[in-house]
Amino acid sequence: MPAQHNIVTERELWDTYAESTKETVIESEPVFRWTQYENHGPGAELLGDPKSVLEIGCGTGRALAYLAQKGISTTGVDLSPVMVNNVTERWGDTGAEFVCAEVLQYLSDSTNEYDAIYSMFGAAWFTDPERLFPLVARHLRPGGVFVFSQPPAIPGAYGPQGMYKGGFAGKAMFTYRYSYTPRKWQRLLMKAGFQEADVREIEAPKAGHIGTLIGRGTR
Repeated sequence: MPAQHNIVTERELWDTYAESTKETVIESEPVFRWTQYENHGPGAELLGDPKSVLEIGCGTGRALAYLAQKGISTTGVDLSPVMVNNVTERWGDTGAEFVCAEVLQYLSDSTNEYDAIYSMFGAAWFTDPERLFPLVARHLRPGGVFVFSQPPAIPGAYGPQGMYKGGFAGKAMFTYRYSYTPRKWQRLLMKAGFQEADVREIEAPKAGHIGTLIGRGTR
């Protein structure tokens, strides 16, 4: 059975997350980091030298603020209106633009093109890649890149994985995360129209800790 996404309840889940991180957003500084560990892994160089970027599932907005301060035209899309309000208040003066929208609908309706599109533990983790990746490819200029990072799959647990918010008691708010082997992610990128694709796992800075999956496709 395919994943039963419900945008209304998923928006409620992410609004709750946004409310819990508001103080963190207010106190944060611009930073661009693909992995979940400080001072670890590659940086913005994976995007090449873009003049325009789109972040899908922009969350706290820190990465977009980092790029905007370097003079790059930056747009972020997030499902949560609470998060979009928080990050616009915090980072609006950097020139970054934040849009509240469901990513598949946004990409279906928009005609904008970008030099780079990326996701950091964002929409590429929570959206069916067979629907998302072709839309991403369509919005990249020739030579543009798509980069995403997220935790690697738990061995044997592939495809959409259900995730409840905040444990197993209370109101049932849930979403889905998508997990595949690096080889499967690479095939999904190529199938979506990318001419080059590389997906690999970056080891954590401490042995035995969770690594980071990073994928990169080029138009």
